[in-house]
Amino acid sequence: MVTQQVPTSSSMAVPHGPSGVATARRRLRRELHESGTSDSVVDDAVLILSELLSNSCRHARPLAGGQQVEASWSRDDAGVVTIAVTDGGGPTRPRAGVPSVTARGGRGLTIITSLCRTWGVRDGEPAGSVTVWAVLSPI
Repeated sequence: MVTQQVPTSSSMAVPHGPSGVATARRRLRRELHESGTSDSVVDDAVLILSELLSNSCRHARPLAGGQQVEASWSRDDAGVVTIAVTDGGGPTRPRAGVPSVTARGGRGLTIITSLCRTWGVRDGEPAGSVTVWAVLSPI
């Protein structure tokens, strides 16, 4: 029997735009499955990563010096999954909205709130960067 070393954390540079979302989702899905994460947590994690990356594309700048943002995730020994997206920040701080019934957007962070244990925003390094993170409990 050959055992496979599965990373407990991972990060990747993602193009600041829709093209990188699918690549990051596939890698997150694969790595979480390989680590033994339940299908429902994997599905929630992939949706959260998609929302965070999409929000970054719409509302923030890429990281300084390029056209990329950073997507990262980790899974601890208890199965708790943390997902984060770091970008160059934007004109406003990320916050859950209360869109009208007919609004075409504005639901991403509300969806994330319903799926995760907690989420938040922190200023980061390099200066001016912003990280939005979410923590999912194992099922």
